[in-house]
Amino acid sequence: MELVVLVGLQGAGKSTFFRQRFAGTHVHVSMDLWPSARDKRGRQLRALDEALSSGRPVVVDNTNATAEERAPLVACARRHGVRAEAYFFDAPPADCLRRNGERQGRARVPPVALFATLKRLRPPTLDEGFDAVHRVRIVDGRFEVD
Repeated sequence: MELVVLVGLQGAGKSTFFRQRFAGTHVHVSMDLWPSARDKRGRQLRALDEALSSGRPVVVDNTNATAEERAPLVACARRHGVRAEAYFFDAPPADCLRRNGERQGRARVPPVALFATLKRLRPPTLDEGFDAVHRVRIVDGRFEVD
C-alpha cells in the first residue's frame, strides 16, 4: 500500500497522469473535488486518513508546491505505515499555460494563480520523508518517468 503525492504546476498533466496510471487502483484525493469546501486541506487529510485506514492506496492530486504543504501528507503515510512516493512534474510554465488555456469552466485557473504557484514550487526531496521521488515529463505527448 502507498501514498502517491503529485507535485507540479496547474496544467502540468497531474490529473491526466493519475487517470492513466493510477485510476484503476488508487483513491483520488484532490482539493478540486470540493470546490466550495471551507477547509480544503483539512478535508483532504480526512479523506487521505480514511482511505489509508481502510487499506486503500491513495493519490493526492494537487499542486503540493512546498515541503510545508507536503509534510502532513508524508506524516499521514507514516502514521499508517505505508510507503510515500512523490512524482514531480517538470513542465515548462509556457506548456502549462497553454494546457490550462484549453480547459473549460472551473478546471481553468487564472494565469496569475499558475505564476503564484511557480514562485512557491519546490521539487520534493527524499529529505522530506519520501521513500522515492520521481520526475515526470511529457515527451511527444507521453509521460516519461525517471
